[in-house]
Parts: sequence; C-alpha cells; structure tokens
Amino acid sequence: MSTETASETTGGDFGRRAARGAAVTMAGQLTRILVQVGSVVVLARFLTPHDYGLFAMVMAVVGVSEIFRDFGLSNAAIQAKTLSTRQRDVLFWANSAIGLALGAIIFGLAYLIAALYGKPELIPLAQFMGVAFVLNGVATQHRASLSRALRFGTLAIVDILASVIALVVAIVFAVLGAGYWALAMQMVTMSATTLVLVLVTSHWLPRLPKRGVDMAGFYRFGWNMVATQLVNYAANNTDSFVIGLRLGAAPLGIYSRGFQLLMNPLNQLRSPITMVAIPVLSRIQDERARVDGYIVRGQIALGYTLVAGLSIVAAAADPIVALFLGERWLEVAPVLRFLTIAGAFQTLALVGYWVYISRGLTARLFRFTLMSASMKIVFVLIGSNWGVVGVAAGFALEPVLSWPLSLWWLNGATPIPIRKLLLGVMRISAVAIIAGVTGYGATLLTVDGGWLVQIVCAAAAVIAAYALLALLLPVIRRDLQMVLILVKAARRSRGSAAAPKPAGPADDGSIA
Repeated sequence: MSTETASETTGGDFGRRAARGAAVTMAGQLTRILVQVGSVVVLARFLTPHDYGLFAMVMAVVGVSEIFRDFGLSNAAIQAKTLSTRQRDVLFWANSAIGLALGAIIFGLAYLIAALYGKPELIPLAQFMGVAFVLNGVATQHRASLSRALRFGTLAIVDILASVIALVVAIVFAVLGAGYWALAMQMVTMSATTLVLVLVTSHWLPRLPKRGVDMAGFYRFGWNMVATQLVNYAANNTDSFVIGLRLGAAPLGIYSRGFQLLMNPLNQLRSPITMVAIPVLSRIQDERARVDGYIVRGQIALGYTLVAGLSIVAAAADPIVALFLGERWLEVAPVLRFLTIAGAFQTLALVGYWVYISRGLTARLFRFTLMSASMKIVFVLIGSNWGVVGVAAGFALEPVLSWPLSLWWLNGATPIPIRKLLLGVMRISAVAIIAGVTGYGATLLTVDGGWLVQIVCAAAAVIAAYALLALLLPVIRRDLQMVLILVKAARRSRGSAAAPKPAGPADDGSIA
C-alpha cells in the first residue's frame, strides 16, 4: 500500500470523509429518486402498458451486455489496495473495447430478439439501445476513478444532471407520440450525458496501454464478478422473461410498472450506499474490529430507514398506485406488496455483499449466487401459474430464504459478527411487519378520505408504531438511537470537514 493510501485509512479524517460521502451520496440519490418518480408519473400518462412491455422485452435480453461491459473491472479498481497509473490505463481500454464489441453484438442480436418474441418492431429498438453500452464502456473507469478517490459529491452531481436531462428528452419524445422510443431515448441520453460529465470531472486522460503491466489479479477478480452478475442477471430477469413469453406484453407492462415504481428507486438508494461502503471497507479491510462495527451499524441504518420506508409502501400499496400511476394501473398494487418483501430482505443482506467485494471474495460469492439464483428461478416458474402476482410472490420468496444462508456461507471464508447480524435482521423484520400491518389498518379506516389521505395516515401509523415499540423495547430504542447518531455524525462531517482533493498519482506510481 502506498504511503498516501495508508494515511487515509487512519485517524478521524477518513471517518469524516466516509460519513460525508454517505450523506452527500444519499442526498444526491434522493434527488434522483424524485426524478425517477417524476419519470414514472409523467410518462405513465403518455405511454401504454404495451409500450413498457416492448421496452422490457428488449431490456430483459440486451441488458446482459451491461455486465460484460463492466467485466467487474470497476469494482476491481475500487477494491485494489494499490492501483498504478499504467494499470488504470489498461483497465480503461479494456472496458472501452468490451463496450464497443458488445454494441456490435447487440446490433446483430436484435434480429434474434425480435424473432424470439415474434415482434419485428424490436429490431430497430434493440439496435438503438446498444449505443448506450458503447458509451457506458468508455465511462466505466472514469466513474471508478471518482469513486476510488471518494469524490462522492461529484458522482452525485453527475448522476442527477444525467437523470434530469434524460427525463426531459423522454418527456419531449413521449409528448410527440414516439411511444416506446421515448424510453429508449431516455436510456441513451443518460449514458451520453454521464460520459461527458465524468470525462470533464475526473481530470484524467488515459494513455495508450503498455505491455508487461501486471493485470492478472484484476482480471481474476473481474471474471468472478462477471460470472456472479451473469447468474444474478439471469435469475433477476426470469420474472420478466417468463411473463413476456407466457402471459404477453400487457401483463409484463403491469409487472414492470410495479418493479419500476418500487425497485428502481430502491436500487437508486442502495446503490450509493454500496458505492460508499465498498471503497471504505476496502481501505480498512485488514482491521477486523472496524469492519465488524461498520457492517453492524450499516445493517441497522438500512433496516430503520429503507426497510421502514418499504413497510409504508406495503401498507399503502393501493393508494400509492392509484395516486402515482392512475386507476387503470390498480393491478400493480398486489405486485408492489410482494416486491416490498423482496426489497426488504435484499436490503438487509446487502452488508454481506459489501464484505464479499471489499475482501476480494468474488469466487465464493459466485458459488453462493449459483444456489440462490437456482432458488429464484424455480420459485418464479412455479409462481407464474398464478399470473403476475404469483411471479412477484416467487420473486420475493427467494431473498427471504437465502439471506441467512449468505451470511453463513460468508462466515466460512472470513469472520463476521454473524450472531449480531442475524439477530438484527430478525428484530428489524419483526418491527417492520408490525408497523406495516398497523399502516394497512390505517388505510382501511380512511378509505373515504381519498388516496393522499390514506397514504399520509399509513405513514403516520407506521411511524407511530416504530415510536411505540421503541418506548416499550430498549433494544429497539438503542437501534434507533444508533441511527440518529449516524445521521448527526454525517451532518457534522458535511459542515466541518474540508472537501477532499481529487486523487492523483502517488510518488510510487500508485493511485490513492
């Protein structure tokens, strides 16, 4: 490890930078979620379930290219204890070449995609969307460079601007009657805008690659990540693929609206947390006590923020769908409820994923993913016999059953505070269920007040349930106090700590 890297992992400054990074990144993602919700609300008024279904059909197939485009090399660069400038150059050209090759492959595969679904209109749609993967390939290592340098504020600004510009373009095309092409334009515009912004802000121009640079560790890490992500991708898209083949475009449009209304914003909240957690844990990976404390606190923070929010969504699913999508989309509500269960347990299992990546345990992660993906595929296939709601139920069942297995499997490779993590999930889940049932009761009692009143009352009931349980149970009270301490620490760090300097080459040729 270089002298510069070592210095950043000790003392209070590193802790303040981590806390500030989490706060800034979360604020940025909250803004992005508002943009995402605005996208769902506005575009749902101009597009039909058929439009969304066609777009989802293409994404279920060509989206796999995104995994190969990255090839796990962004996390490899972030996780590495040291990274030379020559290694970073090679990584840039590798990702760019992969992105270009995949764009060409998607262009040809468009004909097979159209034949698979029996819809010729998918040919130009898939070919155009392939452009996004070329752009993303070029941007990959510039994003990784910003993340490795803990420049989370810059990344947040990039993501917000790209999302806003892409949404404006999509709305314009939707208003002009472009149909599903508005969604394709949104995707490509976001990729192009992101590329321009990271090129400007990263202050780094890659040089031509040189031979003899040691890249074996990066490629080994990346290959295991690709294998893991491929298996995850296949499992996570089984639901859309099965619905598209067995039930058709309209039911897939119903399912995809529930998925986008919940899982996309949820992923946008979880993604920045992971973006902060992995580089932070990578820097302190040799200090077990600090790592254990970080992941235990991280799980509690996730459980009493994101999972608590999901209990509100589950309680008020019907009025939320009616308010945000309109009455014609009410079939989305039961799908949405099951997806909140999946989202909650995926969120609580996230701390294990942080440890897998930050400690370079990608081979072990891949083997576990094979098992969990098999479970998900089986459950979704069985659930499809009961329509889109059955698919959602099958999708939700897998993370409920697999999260304890993940921690057990991880603990076999590296010590983790497994007892604290298991008890924490059980405690968080019990509180969320009680609060969610209370919130649902509030929606039933206020059904005559309208959708907005139902949502407000459900949220108030959930918050009241958490407050009451905290008063009655000291362990819940301690959990909530810990969350408040973390929030206050993040706010103080934002106000007091100086902005971090952009990373540059260290004296020994490594990059902080």
